[in-house]
Amino acid sequence: MANKNFNNIPKKLFFSDSNFLIAFIIVIIFTIDILVKNHNLSIILIISLLSSYLITKLSLKKFQDLKLNQVIKKEGPKKHQAKKGTPTMGGLITIPIGLLVGNIASNNSLISNKLIAVTLLTIAFMGIGFIDDWKGFILHKNAGLTPIGKISLQLGSGIIFLLWAQSESAIDSSIKLFNNYSIDFGILIWPIALFLLIAESNATNLTDGLDGLASGCGAIIFTGLSIQFILEGTNESFALSSFCIAISGAWLGFLLLNQHPANIFMGDTGSLAMGAALIGIGLISNTLWPIFIMGIVFFAESLSVILQVIIFKCTKAITGEGHRIFLMAPLHHHFELSGLKEVKVVRGFWLITICFVVLSFLINTNN
Repeated sequence: MANKNFNNIPKKLFFSDSNFLIAFIIVIIFTIDILVKNHNLSIILIISLLSSYLITKLSLKKFQDLKLNQVIKKEGPKKHQAKKGTPTMGGLITIPIGLLVGNIASNNSLISNKLIAVTLLTIAFMGIGFIDDWKGFILHKNAGLTPIGKISLQLGSGIIFLLWAQSESAIDSSIKLFNNYSIDFGILIWPIALFLLIAESNATNLTDGLDGLASGCGAIIFTGLSIQFILEGTNESFALSSFCIAISGAWLGFLLLNQHPANIFMGDTGSLAMGAALIGIGLISNTLWPIFIMGIVFFAESLSVILQVIIFKCTKAITGEGHRIFLMAPLHHHFELSGLKEVKVVRGFWLITICFVVLSFLINTNN
């Protein structure tokens, strides 16, 4: 009887890729806690993870009652139509939990103002995503804000954040690279920072197209940043490490419900906020280069869309018939249409992200 009951338990509860990823990250962070004494990153991670998972799970019924369901693009892979009716806007829960736990855990007067500013920036982009999701929900199609409308709101939020950063001298004009080499952009750092905020938030938005893809990659990157900060050994970096691991934990908790087949999607509400948080942290800590390396998947996803559009328009103008280099963009859809199962595409992108996080550590170690 016991074996029969066990067999009735969904296998994904124990044996999913997501659970292996979560266990892997917990073991890594627990090991870091042992090696670096007097720091409890694993406790912060678990508190954030459980809070995100439990509150999101308890809220699922409310999302379903409100019929806040994802509208699936007709232009996307046909099999994605099976996801129609899945609740979206999960970022409304995950983002605030990660930010709340992160700010409490990183209680440090030396950097608290900077983290509050990053928190407000993240909430602003979450709000933009919510407007986009809500408008799409009202219109009953996968299109909310117009591109100009979305970028205008992103520009406004980014400019406010950068005006604060300029008044507080919170951002260095030099961007650190490898081998102790840096480039001083002077006053150009401000338009560069604004561009990066918009580019990264839209890149994470584009990546959120498969169950668990963006949430898993995001959790891995925030974990990588947390480890990098803890190894720096300063009080300010310890606070940043606690903040990042709290956000990672929130995404891991969400991932338990976002893994294939997803019970809920993060929506633009979550994906836009994820990118803004990454660049916000990168700007105040001068870790833009490590974030670029760790987030190579986000860059590749965004680049695939840009190349697809440019090549299609150029070939159409020259030959009268547009040609595509990918079966479909963003990149994850290309692999799907090539015959790979969704879970294998997601697993592969997670592994690539882990490899590039390790690469970032190796480069940073040589500095």
